[in-house]
Amino acid sequence: MVTSVESDAIRVLADPMRHRIVQLLAGEALCTCHIVEETGATQTNISNHMRVLREAGLVTVEPRGRFKYYRLNPDAVRAAAATLAELAAGASRVLEQDLRRPC
Repeated sequence: MVTSVESDAIRVLADPMRHRIVQLLAGEALCTCHIVEETGATQTNISNHMRVLREAGLVTVEPRGRFKYYRLNPDAVRAAAATLAELAAGASRVLEQDLRRPC
């Protein structure tokens, strides 16, 4: 199966904790300790989620002394949103035109 960066991002965002982290990062850049504080998850758990988000291209990391600040990648979020918008447009077209494959 071929996957794109956009579909990978959508799959990654399906996890409730990662979705919450992305919501937090939409408001400001945060370090791991802030994300732990906001979510109540363990640092190990957050670190694992952040690795997945980085690998999907949804977040970038900026070292600041002994801390790592995470920032949401707006281009990756826009690309995922565009993919979802295309799906919604297709679904609307199917509904409006009553498209169905004959049996």
